[in-house]
Amino acid sequence: MPLLKLDAVQLQFGTHTILDHVDLTITRGEKLGLLGRNGMGKTTLLKLLAGEMAPDAGERWLRPGVKLARLEQTLPDADNASVYDVVAGGLPEAGELLKAYHHLSLQGGDVDMNELARVQQQLETADGWNLQQRVETTLSQLQLPADTPMRELSGGWRRRVALARALVCEPDILLLDEPTNHLDIPAIEWLEGQLQQYRGALILITHDRRFLQNVVNSIAELDRGHLSVWRGDYRGFLEHREAELAAEERANALFDKKLAQEEVWIRQGIKARRTRNEGRVRALKAMREERSQRRARVGKASFALEDAAGSGKIVAELQDVSKAFGDKAILRNFSTIIQRGDRVGIVGANGAGKSTLVKLLLGEIAPDSGTVKLGSKLEIAYSDQLRGALDPEKNLIDNVCGGQEFIDIKGKRKHAISYLGDFLFTPDRVRTPVKALSGGEQNRAVLAQLFSKPANLLVLDEPTNDLDIETLELLEEILLDFDGTVILVSHDRDFMDRVVTGLLVVEGNGVVSEHAGGYSDWESRGGRLLEAPQEKQAAPAQKPATPAQATPAKARQKLSYKDQRELDALPATIEKLEQRQAALESEMASSGFYEQAREQVDATLKELTEVQADLEAAFERWAELDG
Repeated sequence: MPLLKLDAVQLQFGTHTILDHVDLTITRGEKLGLLGRNGMGKTTLLKLLAGEMAPDAGERWLRPGVKLARLEQTLPDADNASVYDVVAGGLPEAGELLKAYHHLSLQGGDVDMNELARVQQQLETADGWNLQQRVETTLSQLQLPADTPMRELSGGWRRRVALARALVCEPDILLLDEPTNHLDIPAIEWLEGQLQQYRGALILITHDRRFLQNVVNSIAELDRGHLSVWRGDYRGFLEHREAELAAEERANALFDKKLAQEEVWIRQGIKARRTRNEGRVRALKAMREERSQRRARVGKASFALEDAAGSGKIVAELQDVSKAFGDKAILRNFSTIIQRGDRVGIVGANGAGKSTLVKLLLGEIAPDSGTVKLGSKLEIAYSDQLRGALDPEKNLIDNVCGGQEFIDIKGKRKHAISYLGDFLFTPDRVRTPVKALSGGEQNRAVLAQLFSKPANLLVLDEPTNDLDIETLELLEEILLDFDGTVILVSHDRDFMDRVVTGLLVVEGNGVVSEHAGGYSDWESRGGRLLEAPQEKQAAPAQKPATPAQATPAKARQKLSYKDQRELDALPATIEKLEQRQAALESEMASSGFYEQAREQVDATLKELTEVQADLEAAFERWAELDG
């Protein structure tokens, strides 16, 4: 059943065509990933779908009664508003009343009874008590602390609050713009689980390829104003797109060959003074017009990293290093050696100390105890996730090239506009102030600045934020070809798998462990990131770890024979339930799931609910017996 449709929609900003006769139909249960290069108009399309802007031509149709919510790319303000107030604001019909009632109820004996009675009466008229229950249920499901001010929450928890605000109205269609930004890996995995169970229609923009693969069941690509839809997962879409692009190139080559032949014919006809076929002339004019209307594909970035002279064999050596800020331990007696040519990934929850570890490795801060030795002949290129090296008031040429018209790259002089063109900046953008650039453009500017200087040690802190997938893949190739040493902090699991050869896992409470291979290799050996302790204090306790990963209690009362047998059997029971849950979620994620008979769909959804309840009960029983 269609919930939302676009019919022949057109949208243009100046001379730039965003949408050219775009058609799109969204049905219940569809989970659509929206892809496209930076600047193609993905966020604009999302706003148009949300009804926040109107097309120049064409029609947007929303089924009557269908609720729609959008999660914006930017985070909610870190202000004094409480979590409850922000979430209740997602109910426009009664949100202000609910906020007023919530604050009045917190005043206890000092409450103005007349005001309380007035608010209660208005809530009854607006069906407010059911809506209040919905707010409290949403807060509970997302494990959010209702009365905590937003300013006390990290970026990851503010992202959860924004999601709760979008979900509280129980939307039939949920629009998400880069939902994994500001989230660490544990929070991304949590969000994957939430969206896999979401029963409405979902449209999301993301550069996280594993997240995309795990959540969506169809892909839409916005390319040069046209929108093409693929029913299936992300990996299947990649194969389909390669075939489509190859077919397009072949068709264009044949067309151009025929056009060239017709151009030769018309010139020869004039020379030979033959009567020209007027129909053929008209056909040639039509071909010329068609060729002039063809949109060229946006080229791929073609930047490369200039290698400096080789460093010493030892790049950095940490011996029994400890570091703390107040009562919070970042490292405790940590030792490691990073050698020339290593590609080391650093992962951990937000707040665990990843950036502090990088600064210790670079010698920017001193340890409380232990020694940090840096190798010889180091040429360091460092990019932080806040893009602090860019002056927002200056333009690209001033930021990247120091205001010079020419720049030395690999011993050769290159024009600044040509160099920035390698990073997909058009000549009209190179003199644009950085503050006016999109997030993806700013990140490309950071890379342009970083790669303009020779380096043998490359340190990147969250380099994948806002990059489109094609530029992300090119960055992977460059890092793999780089002869120097790479230290990489990232929450992009696929990116880590493709680039790094070893991991430093910042586990929190001063513990850092070393592991060979990429993120998936570590996961396959039972590795799992937990949320940072300070973030657990901001929200109710999470579900206990699985038995295979749990730490045995130091002291425990002796169990009866029956209870001990039950405890011994629980890990196998939990594993079986988790496998069934994964199978059911995979079945629901398939493109044809909601096309089945209604009875079959309802039976599957009911079984999933029962399995989840059994799994939760098994976890609680295991925690009770093991504790």
